[in-house]
Amino acid sequence: MEHVVIIGAGFGGLYAARALRHEPVRVTVIDRHNHHTFQPLLYQVATAGLSASDIATPIRHILRKQKNTSVILAEVKAIDPVQKRVIFEDGELGYDKLIVAAGASHSYFGHDAWEAVAPGLKTVEDALEIRRRVLVAFEAAEREPDPALRSAWMTFVVVGGGPTGVELAGALSELARHTLVREFRHIDPSKARILLLEGAGQVLPTYVPELGERARQQLEALNVEVRTDCRVTDIDEEGVSIGDKRIDAKTVLWGAGVAASSLARALGAPLDRAGRVLVAPDLTVPGHEDIYVIGDLASLKQEDGTPVPGVAPAAIQGGRHAALNIARTLRGLPRLPFRYNDRGSMATIGRAAAVADFGKLKLSGFLAWLAWLFVHILFLIGFRNRFLVLFSWALSYVTYQRASRLITGEIPPLLLEDHHARALEARKDDGAVRRSQPMEPARTRA
Repeated sequence: MEHVVIIGAGFGGLYAARALRHEPVRVTVIDRHNHHTFQPLLYQVATAGLSASDIATPIRHILRKQKNTSVILAEVKAIDPVQKRVIFEDGELGYDKLIVAAGASHSYFGHDAWEAVAPGLKTVEDALEIRRRVLVAFEAAEREPDPALRSAWMTFVVVGGGPTGVELAGALSELARHTLVREFRHIDPSKARILLLEGAGQVLPTYVPELGERARQQLEALNVEVRTDCRVTDIDEEGVSIGDKRIDAKTVLWGAGVAASSLARALGAPLDRAGRVLVAPDLTVPGHEDIYVIGDLASLKQEDGTPVPGVAPAAIQGGRHAALNIARTLRGLPRLPFRYNDRGSMATIGRAAAVADFGKLKLSGFLAWLAWLFVHILFLIGFRNRFLVLFSWALSYVTYQRASRLITGEIPPLLLEDHHARALEARKDDGAVRRSQPMEPARTRA
């Protein structure tokens, strides 16, 4: 019985595994995490709308009924296509057929130092780190007596006006203007300044200009400052530089670019400028017909010359197609070329605000938001997740509340001793804090 190894349990890898459930093969799924993450909703975790468990499901649970499939928790370090092995830090595993669905990571366009101060959004860990930074920023602003520093804490910059950046900016605005608005005593969260910076001439640059303009209008209605034709030249802990202009901001979030997994280089195949594998029409690696590359790691042109987009539907279709070609090979049939069925693009902006492009049908506002909601609920793995997400969204829509406002991980020291002294001095006159009382540390709010 042939052994099919799948690297990565994202959309592509998971759907490939499920498509092989009735085939006479052994399947091994390898992932460095024990869960499948529904990435389109990571921004909701990052902005406290959902908890991580609402959008992540254990891989073993998803595949529990699939008797021909096993799961390994490990990180693949290298691939030996000659010896047909995948190599871990502490071992290796042979294969007959290999599906590489390792996905992509953040790209900072050569400025790797920016990653420490401007986290991106690809994993649950990224989402929790962004949530921590955002909530800590409001806590620090609450304790900051210096107006300039308080303003910097309450300024949030999102770099990149693609779907991730648009969704983050809109959700941050709703968090500040509605959820937190009555919970602080010394700051007004609704006065938070949220900027979205995009280097192209419109937000959502892959969409038609009409929808890009509608997205801008909906963002501005949420008090998000949208700046296009705006290229960031530097990012540090104190803010962002755009040429000789400076924006003081303690919280900078990255949504500007992605880079293919380093495993692409291990295959010895030709790569495109983004580091993705230039696959054959049937999704195999040129020179290695037993290796398939799918999802964000694959570079393939459609019949009209446009590239297959790096979105979840493309990864799902690619995973199913790779499984189909493996099944056809086992039966002695020729492999088929991959044809991507583009069912449209959608991006949510905020409460009842979104844009959707279904070819001839283009929607914005409430109808687009309903379509976006339906599609994302439909693709969530597991009934429990669908129910929890739908319930959480319904509750949030009615009450404006976001239930997952936990600050997790290490909370940095927000104030030094001289900062305590300045805060006490600034507030002694209004009775908020008496000189004889020490300032209480910022408390974690659920």
